Amino acid sequence: MIRLAANLSMLFQDLPFLERFGAAAKAGFKGVEYIAPYEESAASIRAELDRHGLKQVLFNAATGDWAAGERGLGGNPDRTHDCRKGIDLAIEYARALDCQNIHLMAGYKPATHDLDACLAAMASNLTYAADAAAPHGITILVEAINSKIDMPGYVIDGTAKALDVIERAARKNIAFQYDVYHMQIMEGDLARVIERLLPRIGHIQIADNPGRNEPGSGEINYAWLLPRIEALGYSGWIGCEYRPAAGTLDGLGWARPWLKA
Repeated sequence: MIRLAANLSMLFQDLPFLERFGAAAKAGFKGVEYIAPYEESAASIRAELDRHGLKQVLFNAATGDWAAGERGLGGNPDRTHDCRKGIDLAIEYARALDCQNIHLMAGYKPATHDLDACLAAMASNLTYAADAAAPHGITILVEAINSKIDMPGYVIDGTAKALDVIERAARKNIAFQYDVYHMQIMEGDLARVIERLLPRIGHIQIADNPGRNEPGSGEINYAWLLPRIEALGYSGWIGCEYRPAAGTLDGLGWARPWLKA
């Protein structure tokens, strides 16, 4: 069964953050995700989840200074201490919110280090995160993000690098976060790649290309791809991490069959 999660960092942006939970539930979503929860208390977020019967599906750890342009610390050898402090805080929030998935962003490659050093740092931080998360039933996720358009210089920009650091970290509670939009840009061949990697995939995110708008607005045939993912037996959540071309509700026509189900 396809289970859609509203990404509250991108959807319902006309509302204050805590009001987006109710809007997502009213639209038919049963799960939510977002970049990070740390500007709000865990108690206030938990209250919204409980009030609206929502499942907290995913959020990120250790993104660094997002406003200043940082996009994660996991692959920066100079930021290990900050990264692990962020991991510890993320696990506290995940426990309070009953969230089983934390995404550890790799971030940009610093000019002072080569790619191998960054991948080694990411693998080490993944091991730390996985060991800290395992007693609480939490999975640590690794995402490949496109370096052609959205994040030039991002340490992990393809499936091979993501799987490499997962294998180096060598922990059972680490999985691949497959973002259809990013991987359409970097690699394509979506259906075959998802089928091949399905045992390693812990979470899927979607947006169309070009534009990163809602499914049905671009070149990706989601009307075929989503049923194919379902037929393959994927049982995780699918995060709607896209920018609505107009309003969020106006762009949800593609999702209504899944939200009703």
